[in-house]
Amino acid sequence: MESSWLETHWARPLHLALVFCLALGLLQAVKLYLQRQRLLRDLRPFPSPPSHWFYGHQKIIQNGGMETLGEITDKYPRAFPFWLGPFQAFFFIYDPDYAKTLLSRPDPKSNFLYKFMDPVVGKGLLNLNGPKWFQHRRLLTPGLHLNALKSHVEIMAHSVNTMLGKWERICGTEDTLLEISAHVTLLTLDIIMKCVFGLETNCQINSTYDHYVKAVNEGSNLIFYRVYNFLYHHDIIFKFSPKGHRFLELRKILHPYTAKIIQAGKNSLMNENQQGNTQKRKYRNIFDIALSAQAENGDSFSDTDLRSEVNTFLLAGHETMTGGLTWLLYHLALYPEHQERCREEIRSILGDGSSITWGQLGEMSYTTMCIKESLRLAPPVLSFSRELSKPITFSDGRSLPAGITVVCSIWGLHHNPAIWENPQVFDPLRFSQENNDKRHCYAYLPFSAGPRNCVGQQFAMAELKAAVALILLRFSLTAEPTRPLVSRPNIFLKPKNGLYLHLKKLP
Repeated sequence: MESSWLETHWARPLHLALVFCLALGLLQAVKLYLQRQRLLRDLRPFPSPPSHWFYGHQKIIQNGGMETLGEITDKYPRAFPFWLGPFQAFFFIYDPDYAKTLLSRPDPKSNFLYKFMDPVVGKGLLNLNGPKWFQHRRLLTPGLHLNALKSHVEIMAHSVNTMLGKWERICGTEDTLLEISAHVTLLTLDIIMKCVFGLETNCQINSTYDHYVKAVNEGSNLIFYRVYNFLYHHDIIFKFSPKGHRFLELRKILHPYTAKIIQAGKNSLMNENQQGNTQKRKYRNIFDIALSAQAENGDSFSDTDLRSEVNTFLLAGHETMTGGLTWLLYHLALYPEHQERCREEIRSILGDGSSITWGQLGEMSYTTMCIKESLRLAPPVLSFSRELSKPITFSDGRSLPAGITVVCSIWGLHHNPAIWENPQVFDPLRFSQENNDKRHCYAYLPFSAGPRNCVGQQFAMAELKAAVALILLRFSLTAEPTRPLVSRPNIFLKPKNGLYLHLKKLP
């Protein structure tokens, strides 16, 4: 009797719960079905490569990488819908007219894609939208003013010479095969720490930031993997997966470094104020500006804002420059005729390189063309995205409705054979003044364009020029044929297995 009563007592609630769960599941299935049908209808004017019924096109990026994307741009020269699973699609573009149409509008950055970076980076210039983005941009831009940049060149040169001193101790007078991407990583971190944060870390000499570098590298891999694995878009699934657990561990490694930088900056600012040395430095760096803004008005620029911007400049300034300089050195090693022509130009301007100024960087015309061609072939940032706030009509008359996420593939744009003749060939003369005048102004976007272009693009070009100039004055670079540079799919374009070059000290 007791068992029968229990069965009767619990049967009805269990049945109701089961029916409720089934109804929720059915409603979700209907919602996803309608979402897919809407996307199919909206994207019908644009053909796309064959996709897997479940994975969509995600295996193209995960397995095929940039080579497969290059094949797609050949077959679909303007754009194509990119399916990430059965219910989510983005619109990939790599045509200059399409890019111009997109970047001429005030559409916000896509929260869907950038939200996966929020747990590590926070909300900074990279992924803010609206009035708050404008406030941060207006506040921090003076830290990268032309006069401030001029004062950074000497600092950059000092950091480069530190790395070259290490190379001389390793190589001596012999031709030496060296994995240099690890050295370049510490160089770019050293420059960011000094120029943006005003901190002397000696990270190229000691090992205090080795764990940080490894954590950033692994963290960016995990973020990229999550973006292109639609099952991990769900926070609960990712949180309880092995990769989610590892991501949490990496956050615990990275955040103390950010806190350490902020505290060091606050202590330095406090000491300067106490000693009355606030005018000691002629130009304030970005970190000084951010700290002063927080001290003056903590409500408009909070601790969270400060952490986010520190993370943003560390990640964007360090990782992008690592990729840019690594690929540049590889291309010059691969094409010795261009390397030698750059060296001759640099010698005619700098002599022995004992000093280097902003004005001298501006005289390096052929070296600048080589840098731009390297950034075309291997843009450090592969894409950027916008979420359409209203319908858009492209130059060929085809349209998309509001709500679609449009991804502008910088890599696809730079390798589009409809724009660039023989796009895989390294040809610096593409960037001669004559050829620049002939080219579409949106055909080359290593730093994006429009109001949300890269705030640090002049800083980046100065760093690349200073670094490659001093390196070529002291070393010849030769590629190792048995270890070609292989790219890996990531948030930033970096070598998969490092970069091995033969270094030979010049007399």
